[in-house]
Amino acid sequence: MTVSQTPGTAAELRGVGLRVTAARVALLETVRDGDHLDVEAIASGVRDRVGHVSLQAVYEALHALTAVGLVRRIEPPGSPARYEGRVGDNHHHLVCRSCGVVVDVDCAVGEAPCLTASDDHGFSVDEAEVIYWGLCLACSTARSS
Repeated sequence: MTVSQTPGTAAELRGVGLRVTAARVALLETVRDGDHLDVEAIASGVRDRVGHVSLQAVYEALHALTAVGLVRRIEPPGSPARYEGRVGDNHHHLVCRSCGVVVDVDCAVGEAPCLTASDDHGFSVDEAEVIYWGLCLACSTARSS
């Protein structure tokens, strides 16, 4: 068990008005070190860093960190919610239909919101969320073998 109180992470939490706790620091670092983690994987990572933490505390911290924009929640249809530390750049995702792996894809056009709606209905669009579906290389190769 290692307790990591990274000054930068603590300062980020303070900067958005959140109280700095070992669990929040560990959670934010776990999300940033991971790759589209679900809540169970995040809880496990936090426990590895600081010891016991309840699943409820993980959910509450994820909600708080998502609300202030330090963490992004994605929820591809048919998949549990996943969290990532890459925020603020309006990137998109590729999802494998077979194994469920999720990978980042940069903006479709190069600048937010990446897509223009055929009819914006008067909205001022500032973000587009795109999920590309298919088979990852490993699953595609396994199917053709």
